Amino acid sequence: MSGPALPVVILVSGRGSNMEAILQGWRQGTLPIDLRAVISNRPQAPALDKAQTSGVPTAVVDHRRYADRAAFDAELMAAIDRHHPALVVLAGFMRILTADFIAHYSDRLINIHPSLLPELPGLDTHRRALTAGHTQHGATVHFVTPALDAGPPVLQARVPVRPDDDAETLAARVLAQEHRIYPRAIRWYAQGRLRFDGTNAWLDGQLLHEPVVDEEALHAD
Repeated sequence: MSGPALPVVILVSGRGSNMEAILQGWRQGTLPIDLRAVISNRPQAPALDKAQTSGVPTAVVDHRRYADRAAFDAELMAAIDRHHPALVVLAGFMRILTADFIAHYSDRLINIHPSLLPELPGLDTHRRALTAGHTQHGATVHFVTPALDAGPPVLQARVPVRPDDDAETLAARVLAQEHRIYPRAIRWYAQGRLRFDGTNAWLDGQLLHEPVVDEEALHAD
């Protein structure tokens, strides 16, 4: 379906490589979004300079300036809401968000996680995948709920775990797939194909009992 471009705000904490993939689709016109702002909790995040170079407004809400998580989240919500987004995109945003924050954006908060959720929620997923002897690893786009990395998954990309992999080589292979699938899921949402009802994700009017799986990288070699 077509219509006005979807207002989007991106939250970042670091270098912003997934943000760059989204920016590329936005600049090329393949993502029907109105990218209104990039906001970071870290004043020195390299992603901020990259966004500014692309002409995207930026802001900083430094978490170190707030007494607790609730105070930080309240100020972050105020900064986001100035831009009236229809979708808030977490792109390497390294803060655990409060239940109040997540409820405020209940059906319009999306994240990408470097594992095949529900396997390996949390941090250090690439080393943990290797330690566990996994033969496949990957990334998952999911809606955000109060339970960490437990919101309904929408889209996954899978990659092989090779015998000579270390955490760095595996991370690089997964990150390349993140850059492919995150813009795709955002496009689905912007086109009205993807939605979240607070409990379940729906794609093209069908309940997603499990995520759409992209296995292209598994067969690339």
